Amino acid sequence: MTLLSVFSTGVNSIFPIMLLILFGFVLRQRGFLSEEFVRIGNRLSFQYLLPMKLFLNTYKIGSFSDIPWRLVLFCMLLMVAIFGLGWLTAPLATKDPRRKGVLLQSTFRSNTAIIGVTLAGILGGEPAEAVSSIMTAMCIPLMNVLAVISLTVFLHPQGGEGNLKRVARNVIRNPLIRGIALGLGCILIREAEEKLFGRVVFTLSGNLPFFYTAVSQLGSIATAFALVVLGGQFSFSAAGDMRREIIVGTLWRNVIAPVLSLGTVYLVSTYTNLITCTSVDYPALIALYATPAAVSSAVMAGQMGNDEQLATQIVVWTSVCSVVTMFIIICCLIWTGLMIPI
Repeated sequence: MTLLSVFSTGVNSIFPIMLLILFGFVLRQRGFLSEEFVRIGNRLSFQYLLPMKLFLNTYKIGSFSDIPWRLVLFCMLLMVAIFGLGWLTAPLATKDPRRKGVLLQSTFRSNTAIIGVTLAGILGGEPAEAVSSIMTAMCIPLMNVLAVISLTVFLHPQGGEGNLKRVARNVIRNPLIRGIALGLGCILIREAEEKLFGRVVFTLSGNLPFFYTAVSQLGSIATAFALVVLGGQFSFSAAGDMRREIIVGTLWRNVIAPVLSLGTVYLVSTYTNLITCTSVDYPALIALYATPAAVSSAVMAGQMGNDEQLATQIVVWTSVCSVVTMFIIICCLIWTGLMIPI
C-alpha cells in the first residue's frame, strides 16, 4: 500500500469513532443532552444494547475451533504482566496513595467494550469484531479483578476482602459478559446438533427471524449510541496539581501499554510456536491494548476511596490523545503488512 492509502485508512478508521464522541460532547455542552439523559443512556447501553451487539458478534462465530484460544490466554497473561509493571512504576509518579491505584489501573484497563470492538469491526470486519468480542469476554473479568487490587493495594487494607467479593459478584452479573456467554452457549448447542444430527437443526435467523431481526437492529445502534453518550460524559476541568499524574497515566495507556503488548505479541508469534497472530487478530489486539481508559474506571475509583477526579481526567485525556496514538499504531501495522484492512 502507498503511504497515502495507509494514511487514508487510518483516518477512516479512527475519525468516525471520534466524531461520534465529539458529537455527544457538543450536544452536552449546548444543553441538548441533560445529565439525566446521559446517565440513563449510559445504563441503556451497558445493560441492553452493547450486550446484544456482543451476543450477535459471538453468535456469528462458526465454531469454537475458530476462536484463537492460545492467543486469548497469552493476551490475558500479558495483561497481568503489564499490571505488574504498573505496580512497580505507579509509586514513582506520585506519593498520594489515593492516586497510585488510579495510575496503576490506567496501565491495563482499556475501553475495549465500547471503542475497541467497534474499531476492530471497522478494521477487520465481522471476523475481527468476533475475535475482539471474545477477547472482551475473557479480559473484562480479569480487568475488574486487577482493578480491585489496584484500588486497594496502596490504601489501608480494611474492607479489601469485601471489595473483592463485591466485584466478583459484579463480574458474574456483568451484562456484557452475559451477552457473550449466551453467544458461546449458542455455539455449543450448534456444535452439539451437528454431532447428534449431522446438521444444524435450529438457528435464530432461520427459525425465529423476527426475533433475530429485532435483536440485530438493536445491536446495530449500540455503537453509535454508546459513543455519543460517552462524549456527553466528558468534562475538561482544571488539572490543578495532578498534571504529572495525568501525563504518566496517559503515557501508560496510550503509548507504553500498546507498544509493550503489541511488540511482545509480534515477537512471540514471529519467533516462537507459542501463539499465532494473523491480520484478523491485530484489530482485536488494538481494541484490547491501545484504546483509552474505560469510563467505568473513574466511577469505580471513586467508589473505592481513590481520587475520582484524577481517574476522570485520565479517561478524558487518554480519549483525546488516542486519536493520535491509535492512528499511528494502525498506520504502522498496515504499512508493515501485519494488518490488512477490509
